[in-house]
Amino acid sequence: MTVQLSERRAPVAAVPAPRSRPFVRTRRLALEVARFSVVGGSGVAVNILFFNVLLHGLAWPPMVATVVASCVAMGTNYLGFRFFAYRDRASRTTRQIVLFFAFSGLGVAMESALFYLGYRSFGMSGPLASNAAKALSIVLASAFRFVVYRTWVFQHAKHGR
Repeated sequence: MTVQLSERRAPVAAVPAPRSRPFVRTRRLALEVARFSVVGGSGVAVNILFFNVLLHGLAWPPMVATVVASCVAMGTNYLGFRFFAYRDRASRTTRQIVLFFAFSGLGVAMESALFYLGYRSFGMSGPLASNAAKALSIVLASAFRFVVYRTWVFQHAKHGR
């Protein structure tokens, strides 16, 4: 017969300090921006890759190449936003899909107009310059996309906010 003289105590879980509401909101927004950036970054890579293949590899007209590349990236971005960046948002509906592609279409129009301005008006038509015009147009249109996606497309559920 053995007698255990020491008493084992269950470990006490540390209670996290309550966080202030502004901290929680700032942290949540920072994480949202980070996830948006990951999906957006992959979309930019797809966009630039297709743009270069179409414009410089297959000699498509510049405006056709930029619109087609943007549309391909739009499709890959939807999947990334739905399954990664905004997976915690309200359920996927036909309305959400329609809004996504409507606002993305506006983003493609903005991006194309900005690309046209750089390509034609500022003479950014060489391989390096056309990529700079494309990248700048993507960055400027992405600010618009971030605001509309988080505000109207991938909303929080009304009860979960």
